[in-house]
Amino acid sequence: MGHHHHHGHGHSHGHSHTGNKKALFSCFCLILVFMIVEVIGGIVTNSLALLSDAGHMLSDAASLGLSFFALKLGEREVSLDKTYGYKRFEIIAAAINGILLIVVALYIFYEAAHRIFAPPEVQSKGMLLISTIGLIVNIVAAAILMKGDKEENLNVKSAFLHVLGDLLGSVGAIAAALLILFFGWELADPIASVIVAVLVLISGLRVMKESYQILMEGAPSQIDMNEIKKALSNIPMVKEVHDLHVWTITSGYPVLSCHITIDNNAVHDEVLLQSQKLLHDEFDIEHSTIQVEKAANGCPSPHGTCN
Repeated sequence: MGHHHHHGHGHSHGHSHTGNKKALFSCFCLILVFMIVEVIGGIVTNSLALLSDAGHMLSDAASLGLSFFALKLGEREVSLDKTYGYKRFEIIAAAINGILLIVVALYIFYEAAHRIFAPPEVQSKGMLLISTIGLIVNIVAAAILMKGDKEENLNVKSAFLHVLGDLLGSVGAIAAALLILFFGWELADPIASVIVAVLVLISGLRVMKESYQILMEGAPSQIDMNEIKKALSNIPMVKEVHDLHVWTITSGYPVLSCHITIDNNAVHDEVLLQSQKLLHDEFDIEHSTIQVEKAANGCPSPHGTCN
């Protein structure tokens, strides 16, 4: 009978973590300042496209602030009552952020509907100036986040998606300002704001879906459970793999636990080491808890889940 736990983290993880924090904090300051400019600009020029972009930026700033706070909180030490520390807070932050985005999108749709039927006058020159500055700010923010590890970290990824949506929002506001300036087409403003709202809604739903999967302890999307089971079963002397669970603590932190039944002649520790090496090398699972039992001893699970 045996039980083993394996965990290892390289130095690169620490470096990317610090990089993520710096990237998130720089973007947070940048976007917060510009959001205030955009709100004032939207009110002065009477542009819904600018105000909706500012709404997107508000959710952006909230997202970046929450993400930064989550990374800081995630650094806190593991305790006996919080055995994984505060890492899960990052996912709760992402979920709150997703809800916030959906609410912002619905409000923009509501406002735009009113304006489509009665387009107000918009000061297109002011709108053009502010939306152009917005585009530059978003390009800078996107470039900063590109350096973070957005593939691994859900919060950096969601922040990057926000900024990308903002960037397109600024392009929409510029296009609307030009249409109003040259053709007097006031409808361009609510139409541009609807396009921004659609982008906001899509990114909100995407973040919600990913964080929901993690909060529901679902298997990570990039991991194929059948492949893992097959690979472990192919290890010499392994008779059966059961009670297999894979879930995610926080983004980029998959965890696995399982029972492995081995042949009576097998060497327990050899199978254990092979299993862990395979999980680490082929599936990027650094944190695994494996219980190895000899076939002759039967299954120790009280729930009878060994078949």
